[in-house]
Amino acid sequence: MIRILMLASLFLSAPAVRADIVVPTRTIRPQSVITAADVQAITGSRADVFDNALDVVGQEARVALYAGRPIRFADIGPPALVDRNQIIQLHYQGAQLTISTEGRALERGGIGDRIRIMNLNSRATLFGLVQADGTVRVSN
Repeated sequence: MIRILMLASLFLSAPAVRADIVVPTRTIRPQSVITAADVQAITGSRADVFDNALDVVGQEARVALYAGRPIRFADIGPPALVDRNQIIQLHYQGAQLTISTEGRALERGGIGDRIRIMNLNSRATLFGLVQADGTVRVSN
């Protein structure tokens, strides 16, 4: 019991670890691709933010990013390959069945994003994953 108390007091009295955090140098609008000139690293301490500017460059802002505020993991993502209302190719691959058709994107999405789409033939709303070539893989 005494060991636990000693460890707890040691842990609570330890200074906070400080590291670099990435912040914008200017306000970045949603759907803008982030460049190296848009970000800088400053000293800070937060667990849910980027600590390396190279991880942020080339990504797309999902929300408005304000100068001097840390960029959180959920604030950015891969640049969108599919825009809302864009006509796209849908692919379904089953055990012994492959279906390809056209659909309309109901949301924007980048590589690996799960978006809603509408099959143009059946008018059914489906979900699919955006692929690197801009097509959407539909799963059941």
